[in-house]
Amino acid sequence: MTAATRRRILQIAPAMAIIGFFMVAPLGLMAYVSLLQKGVNGGVVWDVHTTEAYVNFIFERDFDDSLIVNTDYLQIFARSFGLSLLTAVLALAIGFPTALYMAMQPEGRRNLLIFLVTIPFWTNLLVRNYAWILLLRNGGLVEGLLRWLGLSDQPLGLMYTPYAVSIGLTYSYLPFMVLPIYASLEKLDSRLIEAAFDLGADRRRALTRVILPLAVPGIAAGCILVFVPALGAYVTPELLGGGKSMMIGNLIQGQFAAARNWPFGAALAFALLAIVLLAMMIYLMRFRRAPAAP
Repeated sequence: MTAATRRRILQIAPAMAIIGFFMVAPLGLMAYVSLLQKGVNGGVVWDVHTTEAYVNFIFERDFDDSLIVNTDYLQIFARSFGLSLLTAVLALAIGFPTALYMAMQPEGRRNLLIFLVTIPFWTNLLVRNYAWILLLRNGGLVEGLLRWLGLSDQPLGLMYTPYAVSIGLTYSYLPFMVLPIYASLEKLDSRLIEAAFDLGADRRRALTRVILPLAVPGIAAGCILVFVPALGAYVTPELLGGGKSMMIGNLIQGQFAAARNWPFGAALAFALLAIVLLAMMIYLMRFRRAPAAP
């Protein structure tokens, strides 16, 4: 081993030790727990190894110990996927025009707009979701405004529905969509848009043929940054969805807390981790940088 190699190893050793202790070791422990048997009073039996937790994800035991299909957990995963996808679509529909407007402003105003976009991060997520409860509940501010405008005289009935969860998740993760798209559009050369207009393109063609293709990496990054945390969200579905809109994060928390089924909770966490890693791999394979020309 050369001196240069030893020096590189010593330089990265502290970072690798921190990553190993705070990320790899907990994941390894969680993987081990998922292969253990549930204790009688909760917890685990450390000397009994089984894959029952992964089997329980799709099947359940009948009275004669035979396996029958149980789709309850699959429905929760499907609901989580649907709400996360809807959140990403809503965030993109709001975030792209916002980022485009920010990128077209003078440089001094851009900094102010970025500051305004990041203001929600200054408030705790729990407080922000309680604010949405005051807005969306029956007799809340949104319902009162609609009645004052004469647009509705019926209760909204939004609380504890998937719609309320989607609204809360979109609001919570919208900056994660705006900022990556803005980072892509901010580098856009305005002369390309001017050239498109000179060649006869209208606003729609300039948007679809010039701006959107150049913003695709930022859009993809924003969708990942919104979809992944929304998939494992816990606070927003708990407060705005109640028991009617349980998502994966709520299910995992319930297994570790109320049900005290640690192996099944660990197996669910690993299933969620596998989904997240798959999404990240697809993103990296699709948008990885091309190798530099020799």
